[in-house]
Amino acid sequence: MIRSILTPAGALCAALAVSLPVAAAAPAAAGSALRTLSERSGFQATGRYDEVIALCAAFEKAYPAAVRCIEFGTTPEGRPMKALVVTRSGAFTPEQARQKKLPVMLIQGGIHAGEIDGKDAGFLALREVLENRAAPAALDKQVLLFVPVFNVDGHERFGSWNRPNQRGPQQMGWRTTAQNFNLNRDYVKADAPEMQAMLRLINRWDPLAEVDLHVTDGAKFEHDISIQVEPLHAGDAQMQQAGKLWQQAVLGDLTASGSLPLGFYASFVVDDDPASGFADGVAPPRFSHGYFQLRNRFAMLVETHSWKDYPTRVRITRNTIVSLLSQMALHGQEWQRLAHEADLRSAQLAGSSVPLSYKTTDKVRTIAFRGYRYTRTMSVISGALMTHYDESAPQVWNLPLRDEIVIDGAVRAPLGGYVVPAAYAALVAPKLALHGISYTVLKTAQDSAALETFRAEHAAFEAQSVESHQMLNVSGAWRPERRAIGAGALFVPIAQAKARLLMQLLEPQAPDSLLAWGEFNNAFERKEYMEDYVAEDVAREQLAADPALAAQFTKKLADEPAFAADPAARLLFFARRHSSWDERYQLYPVMRSATVLH
Repeated sequence: MIRSILTPAGALCAALAVSLPVAAAAPAAAGSALRTLSERSGFQATGRYDEVIALCAAFEKAYPAAVRCIEFGTTPEGRPMKALVVTRSGAFTPEQARQKKLPVMLIQGGIHAGEIDGKDAGFLALREVLENRAAPAALDKQVLLFVPVFNVDGHERFGSWNRPNQRGPQQMGWRTTAQNFNLNRDYVKADAPEMQAMLRLINRWDPLAEVDLHVTDGAKFEHDISIQVEPLHAGDAQMQQAGKLWQQAVLGDLTASGSLPLGFYASFVVDDDPASGFADGVAPPRFSHGYFQLRNRFAMLVETHSWKDYPTRVRITRNTIVSLLSQMALHGQEWQRLAHEADLRSAQLAGSSVPLSYKTTDKVRTIAFRGYRYTRTMSVISGALMTHYDESAPQVWNLPLRDEIVIDGAVRAPLGGYVVPAAYAALVAPKLALHGISYTVLKTAQDSAALETFRAEHAAFEAQSVESHQMLNVSGAWRPERRAIGAGALFVPIAQAKARLLMQLLEPQAPDSLLAWGEFNNAFERKEYMEDYVAEDVAREQLAADPALAAQFTKKLADEPAFAADPAARLLFFARRHSSWDERYQLYPVMRSATVLH
């Protein structure tokens, strides 16, 4: 059983008081109505979702000139998805925010509803900012979209041990949705109704920055929070420097408030082995902080440490939110300019080499990491080598960190755009719309168009399903080919601001493409076959009619023992050359065009 160590409420209040400026408080009645169950319990408990609904309305009532409570979706179990729009600028709609040229920051809590620090810390920080006790005047210069709980149905799957690696609160929600989707794997494929609602909210508001509040699992150590940002290693090159400065500023603010923050995700390279050290990286776009950089927007992954008690984690998350609001007030206008320029550059990526994935090299540097004394002994329970930590004995570990990140895969962007045949338009069009990607429907057929097609030289289905999908890995290359385009096909131009996101969706070898998630698996399944006895006759006819083919077959038998020993492969050699062979087999049903089609 995991021992829960809870800081007394007074200690948290004292810690908060140290980091907050003294200012006039809100009226007592309003302040009382805006306190969470978590705060009233000394941050030992967290409230149910009905509290979020009540607080959303209460904040709007207490601060009508600064807060709007909105509903942006409904969960599969029928619960409303709530967000607070917070600003002192009067810009309570996306149109007003754009008209006033105000940066919008989206902060979401509870995407994993057991990791609920963000909800309670967010309401606490929001009240203090509205009372001018923290980040004074920051709300004059920005719009905050605060989603207290993203995974609402998961939040209501309430229990005491839903997070067995986490100290507090006493009860919490569940990691996944009612449909068992992990929302932080869903940003690209957008299966979950909750994610679809979130993407529609994002499209309406176009937040300059998105912040995702989590609690990490893992080893026991003294560091209490990690901050990861993109663009920093990936995305638009001119935005990367601003991403680095944003990360450094928040890390600096957290250090000044007494935290021990990290700029990388503290997960060991070898599970449960501290000596293996850490490796930084670029998250694929199924994750929030890997997704937004493809839209030329900033994203931050905030991970408090699960072995810190709940009062401590809420305090640190609250400090993070205050820092974020302050930094946005200082730099939001400049970041907006950078994002706008990145949009213009993205619309000109045609013909350029665009990264699809990244990797961490083997280059190592040694870091001083604040851990605890530990032993590694063979367990009589599991029979495995296990690590045991002594939290009474802090210890500095000198560990390897691999943080040199390079491009792992890149592809040349099409000159014109992508063509989706009419048969697949109903599948692809809704996904494009959810991501705010523009396309047109072609009204006129073309009998023979100069295109690029991708035929898989190798295609392998994953044995285990992932998020209800059987994923697919392919190898191959784009090659010129003339093909017909029917009326009703989609043309998706590359010349648009979300070109990087478009390529991640439609390039077959992108890690989170629609193809990789199995949306086109039918195209890679062979559906028509030739009986073996028929193939035998066909083979003899082909050998007799084509001496060159006969020579090729003989050489293949001599050079490739595995082929020679495989009857099915030998017959397939001939079946592929017969007129009955399906020429669409392993043909990716999305094409590329060098010209703009109308």
